[in-house]
Amino acid sequence: MTRTVNVHEAKTHLSRLLEAVEHGEEVVIARAGQPVARLVRARAGVKRVPGAWRGRLVVADDFDETPDAVVAAFEGDLEPRVP
Repeated sequence: MTRTVNVHEAKTHLSRLLEAVEHGEEVVIARAGQPVARLVRARAGVKRVPGAWRGRLVVADDFDETPDAVVAAFEGDLEPRVP
C-alpha cells in the first residue's frame, strides 16, 4: 500500500512514517501535490566479498589506449588522422 504525504507532514511525522516503511508500507512525499520522493525500506546490507569476480573478468591489453579517432575529435578534428 502506498501513502502520499506532503512535505510538512513528512517533516512533522518522520518517525511515524519510518515505522510504516519498516512494516512494508511505501510513502510518497509530495510538494504542491506533485510526487517528489519515495520512502521505501532499505535492503539489508550485502557483505562484499573481495575477489569474488577473480577469474571471471578479462581486461584487454589495450584497455588504457585511446583510439586515434577519439584523440582527433578532442582536438577538434572530426576526420581521424591516418598514420
